[in-house]
Order: sequence, then structure tokens, then C-alpha cells
Amino acid sequence: MKSIILIALIAVAFTARVQERNMAKVQADLAKSNYGKALLHLVELHSMAGGPVQELIDAIEELINDLEEELEELEFNFQVRTNEHNALVVSLEQDIQDAVIDVNNTQDTLDNLLYPRRAQIQDKIDSVLGYQEDNRKNYDEAILVREQEHEAFEAQVAELNDATASVDDALALLASLTNPSLLQIRRFQNTLKSIESKIRSRSRMAPMIKALISLASNQNFSNQDVLKNIVDALNEFRNAVVDQINDLTAQEAQDVIDHEAYLEQLDDEFHEFQRQIDRATVDLTATNEKIDSMVEFRDQRAADQKQYTAELELENNTYAEETDIYTNTKNEFTRELGVSEQALGLVKSVDFSNIKV
Repeated sequence: MKSIILIALIAVAFTARVQERNMAKVQADLAKSNYGKALLHLVELHSMAGGPVQELIDAIEELINDLEEELEELEFNFQVRTNEHNALVVSLEQDIQDAVIDVNNTQDTLDNLLYPRRAQIQDKIDSVLGYQEDNRKNYDEAILVREQEHEAFEAQVAELNDATASVDDALALLASLTNPSLLQIRRFQNTLKSIESKIRSRSRMAPMIKALISLASNQNFSNQDVLKNIVDALNEFRNAVVDQINDLTAQEAQDVIDHEAYLEQLDDEFHEFQRQIDRATVDLTATNEKIDSMVEFRDQRAADQKQYTAELELENNTYAEETDIYTNTKNEFTRELGVSEQALGLVKSVDFSNIKV
């Protein structure tokens, strides 16, 4: 019986010593942090005041519950923030991708459609302007040539009229010859030579007048048959000259009609060229406006891309900072929760009246 009692006392003493050692370790662990020291002060003050142990237990349990709720709220808020972050990242990345596509597509349209179209329209305008310039040159040249031709016509008609007048003089002289003297014959021959001088060598009348001169040089003007032959030849020559004047006049009239028709044709072509230039200019203006609009859109989308990229970088940096804050706060809450649980275990121990901080 004494042996049993002794064993029981030894066991009680050993248990008390183990509990004392555990309390000392818990107390040392609590003292490692400011939060733990605060709890130890709370326990010490409560011990010194002699308050009910259950009241302190309830206070620490309430503190533990608060920490658990704060930790749960922290986890919830961070999860919400993570979801917002992920959604924003997806949205910004999509915005960046859309902006890149818009920039590339717009540049492709400019390079492969609008810029070549503008160059093509400008080339067409330049070509038609060249045609228009040639048209005016042809117009001015036609007027100059017509003036020269008309001057030549008037000179030729004047020449033929002079020749006609000279023939009339020659006919009148022949009509006055009854017994021609040598002087009269010379005068008649000189008249024929005057006609020859008035008829240009390239005229179709030149051979005829030369034949008349030859005839008059070798004939006997006392012979009436000879005179009749010469008069007939002169009349035939005069009629040929008049016919030539009529032909030249008719040809001049036709040349005027053809000239006016040609000028009208040139004017029609010029106006058609101008209409083509006007239409092309409208197209060019519209194309330039479209180019300006697309360049502005491209630049805006490039600026959007830059802005979205900056926003994405800022969001990633902000989220990284918030993640660090969350991690540190969670670790702090976890440490405080562990300290509080240790403090609760200490308060629930058999004796904590000797706790000193």
C-alpha cells in the first residue's frame, strides 16, 4: 500500500514537473512576438486581478474567432481581387490584340489599296493634262496653219486676178490692131511677159502662158487668122484662170469648213479631257480623305495599343504588390492565430499565477 502511494506521488510530481516545463516553453514561444507578449501581459494582469479564468478564456476564444473571420475575409477579398485581375488581364490582352489587328489591317489597306489607287488616279490626271496640253498646241497650230493657207489663197487669187486683168488688156490691145506696127507688137509681147511674171512658175497656168508667148513671138500679126488664133488662145487662157480662181475659192471655203470642224473637234476633246480630269480630281479628293481618315484611325489604334499595354503592365505590377501584401497579411494573421491558440492553451493550464513577462 505504501508503495502504491509512493508511486502515485512520484507520478503526480513528475506530471507537475512536465506541465511546468511545457508552460515555460509556451511562455517562451509567446514572448517571441509583440502580439504574444501582449497576450502574456493580458494573462498576467488577469492573474494579478484575480478575475475568473473562464472570462479570460472567453476573451481569447473571441479573439481567435475574430482572427479566423479576418483571415477568411482576407482570403475572400483576395480571391475576388484575383478574379477581377484575371478578367482585366484577359480584357486588356484582348484589347491589345484587337488594336494590333486594326493597325495591321489598316496599314495593309493603305499600302495595298489606297496608296496605289491614289498614285493611279494622279498618273491618270497627269496623262490627261498632257493630252489637254497637246490638244491646245494642235489647236494653236491649226489656227496658224489656216492663217498661212488663207494668206497664200489670197495672194494666189490676187495673182490670178492680176493675170486676168492683163489678159483683158492683151485682148483689148489685139482688138485695136488692124495693121500692127512693130511697136504695138512689142507692146503686146511685153503684156504677155507681164502675165507670165504674175503667174508663178509652179502654177498650172505657167505652161499655157509660155505657149502663148512662143506663139506670139513667131506669128505674123497682119494675118487675121493668126490674130484669131491668138485671141482664142487668150480667151481660153482667161477662162482657165477664172476656173482656177473659182476652184481656189471653192477649196478655200471647204478648207474653212474643215478647219472649223477640226477646231470644234479639238474643243470637244479638250472639254472631254477636262471632264475626265474633274472626275479624277473628285476621286483623288475622296481617296485622300479616306487615306487621312484611315491614317488617323491607325494612329489612334496604335495609341490605344500603347495605352492598353501600359495599363496591363500597371495592373500586373499592382496585383503583384497586392499579392505580396496579401501573403504578408495572411502570414501575420496565421502567426497571430497560432499565438492566440497557444495563449488559450496556457490559460487553460492548471496554474498560470506565476507568469511573468
